Amino acid sequence: MQIRLVRIIDKFTDTTGTWVAWLNLPLVYVVCHEAFARYLFDAPTEWSFELTYMLYGTIFMLGSAYALHKGAHIRTDFFFDKWSIRTKGMIDSIAYLVFFFPSIFTFLIVSGGEGWYAFQIGETSEQTPWRPILWPFKFVIPLTCLLLLIQGISETIKSVYAARTGIELEHKEKIEV
Repeated sequence: MQIRLVRIIDKFTDTTGTWVAWLNLPLVYVVCHEAFARYLFDAPTEWSFELTYMLYGTIFMLGSAYALHKGAHIRTDFFFDKWSIRTKGMIDSIAYLVFFFPSIFTFLIVSGGEGWYAFQIGETSEQTPWRPILWPFKFVIPLTCLLLLIQGISETIKSVYAARTGIELEHKEKIEV
């Protein structure tokens, strides 16, 4: 049952990660449009700066659950790589329960309140004359927290399974920088 839940959550995260990746197309379009408008026609837009940072921020934030699933978040591997699978699972299980869930849940509550307040007052940006509404962008943060909490459940189940059995349900590829 738990392994089935892990597969369902991981499939959901893969799907949402793919959907979020498609936001790169409008981001590239906006950046290219601004570059052509500004440098070829000497006609910069009022909206491209804000749309660019909102799209990039949305991609970055909403992609974090996918990054968690794929093991792309920063981890101090100096000791971790030398530990057994059971020890890694135990450390990860404790870390998810003690640090991850409480902090992400707190961010969810606080950012949800900020997004709701922005919606209630009709908050607009002060960055450019375009002055777009900000509540859709501010609601990206609680949505990110929700996606992270969902993927965190899968990662916790994998960690507990590894701690109990010494078997990894999913091997994360080591990303070298």
